[in-house]
Amino acid sequence: MRFLLVLLVAASAVSRSDASANLGGVPSKRLKMQYATGPLLKFQICVSGYRRVFEEYMRVISQRYPDIRIEGENYLPQPIYRHIASFLSVFKLVLIGLIIVGKDPFAFFGMQAPSIWQWGQENKVYACMMVFFLSNMIENQCMSTGAFEITLNDVPVWSKLESGHLPSMQQLVQILDNEMKLNVHMDSIPHHRS
Repeated sequence: MRFLLVLLVAASAVSRSDASANLGGVPSKRLKMQYATGPLLKFQICVSGYRRVFEEYMRVISQRYPDIRIEGENYLPQPIYRHIASFLSVFKLVLIGLIIVGKDPFAFFGMQAPSIWQWGQENKVYACMMVFFLSNMIENQCMSTGAFEITLNDVPVWSKLESGHLPSMQQLVQILDNEMKLNVHMDSIPHHRS
């Protein structure tokens, strides 16, 4: 308990010193706010399939374009698939519980238990493993979208769902170079009021 208290005090002292740090006369909070106003590159990905690719792209892009903020999030599947996966997750746990306890759910409905249920009662470990792995396989298939969508300031710059493939690093850098040049050019044009 005392160790946790010391950790909390140390963490609050570090956060206070970070908040009051001064770099060249400019408070660090102000630097963070200025940094937060740069272009936003957002990746929406299928986390189960493209997490490492995203991390590699993020590393290279943050080195090449230090002013770009990079965010990544999971590209969610359609609601029906999410509901199916949620149902399977609960159903799997109930079914494994019934196998372990040995309760016959078919008797509740006045039906005779099928032979696979009787096999499951005789081989509980194998039956539980089979239910667990098959259910997880179906859940993962329902939640997998195959998406790798990239937007720059909410403008789509790449879609794997439309193109069918991931951009190469060279393609992505070229797209970002073109977008950044276009943005700089558009910012330099004087705006006239009518």
